Amino acid sequence: MSNILSNLKPPPGGKHRSTRVGRGPGSGLGKTCGRGNKGQKSRSGIGGVLRGFEGGQMPLQRRLPKRGFKNPFRKEFNIVNVQDLQRFTEKSEVNPESLSKAGLAGSGLPVKILGKGEISCALTVMAHAFSETARNKIEKAGGKVVLLTSK
Repeated sequence: MSNILSNLKPPPGGKHRSTRVGRGPGSGLGKTCGRGNKGQKSRSGIGGVLRGFEGGQMPLQRRLPKRGFKNPFRKEFNIVNVQDLQRFTEKSEVNPESLSKAGLAGSGLPVKILGKGEISCALTVMAHAFSETARNKIEKAGGKVVLLTSK
């Protein structure tokens, strides 16, 4: 027998006849068709209740108060503290790429320098944002602050 499209058949046991319900008591699925007795779940269509329905009682998600606020304009930053900049050598240039290579900031987000800790070496620090204390500490140590434009 050749393998042409007109001779192809599903494997044995691969196709089943659909069960016909409501065809008399002899079939085993007559009268109520396997749905039990009368009621909401025995009806056709949706045949049940939607998620969260509590029988007419005010549902839980409507009884509980709404809380919080999600600001759609919030800016996310990679945070780096001044004390973390101490690992760079004197007079070097610190930018977001060098910070991500050092494992201090991830890639993709803009970098913000915060003022926790102390710094003693003079660095040229490039970042997208600086806190006032970080700016003062870097300049006091003899360094320079360069503000980058955000993406």
